Amino acid sequence: MDMFKGLQKSVTSLGGQITPFASRTLQYTKEQLGQSEDKTQLPPDYIDLEKRVDALKAVHQKMLAVTNQYSHEPYDYPPNIKETFQDLGRTVSEKVTLLSSATSPAEAQAALTAPPTAKPQPKTFSHAIARASISASQTLHQQHTGAGEDPLATALEKYALAQERVGEARLAQDAQIQSRFLAGWNTTLNTNILFATRARKSVEKARLTLDAVKARVKGTTWKLGATSPRTEIHDDHELSNDAQEEIEKAEDEFVTQTEEAVGVMKNVLDTPEPLRNLAELIAAQMEYHKKAHEILSELAPIIDGLQVEQEASRASGFSFQ
Repeated sequence: MDMFKGLQKSVTSLGGQITPFASRTLQYTKEQLGQSEDKTQLPPDYIDLEKRVDALKAVHQKMLAVTNQYSHEPYDYPPNIKETFQDLGRTVSEKVTLLSSATSPAEAQAALTAPPTAKPQPKTFSHAIARASISASQTLHQQHTGAGEDPLATALEKYALAQERVGEARLAQDAQIQSRFLAGWNTTLNTNILFATRARKSVEKARLTLDAVKARVKGTTWKLGATSPRTEIHDDHELSNDAQEEIEKAEDEFVTQTEEAVGVMKNVLDTPEPLRNLAELIAAQMEYHKKAHEILSELAPIIDGLQVEQEASRASGFSFQ
């Protein structure tokens, strides 16, 4: 008997928990079927805030869908390149150092394929160009039989070193964007905007509860297949004190939740963090392009000088013929 009473108490308690949810669900269903006459309307200013938050959410999702690529190192790495483990084993700078001490073609080849001393080299477009350039340079050096060095081989080696520096600058840019832009925008989307979404759900929950209470205490019934609810009591003065008190309690909760949601949404919309993060993104991009420009600006006169020397040498050779 005691067990039965305990079970009955548990069921009663569970019923008390389910009833508000069931009432809201029923109210929502009635509204979706157009069978609710008195739907509490949200203030126009509140609806405007909802639209603005939705727009901000869409902006974050669209921008992050693209800029998240900065979290993936090989986003500009050509898919058609077939680099081996040996190709990725050493930095270009390390290979140049090893090549400078090589005394034979065999030693030079060993320098190019030396086992790695750390993790594999980055898979960026600039690093790939650097590795291709140093390999091409060594190919020309091995086949060069004339006096001095092959000017194109020398130029390719210097270009390889420069491209590796450009690649490192790109990785530095990506790290800054990840920490100063992506982290911030993901926080706004997954925390701040999420809080606003939850607050809005609380408002909708309170509104459905309010309208369900109104429908119940006023004697509004609903049947499947009906086109509109049937109201048995129409005038507010016919409501009992308990019924009126229940409605007022639901109204107070609705107002409270609405005010809280307004505060949360305004906070999300007014925070300067997304704009600050965007400025950081631009700053990181500027720094990368500035660095790349500086590196290539240093290289260009050197390559031009090699070209002038080769042309002068070629012209001199023709003059002796």
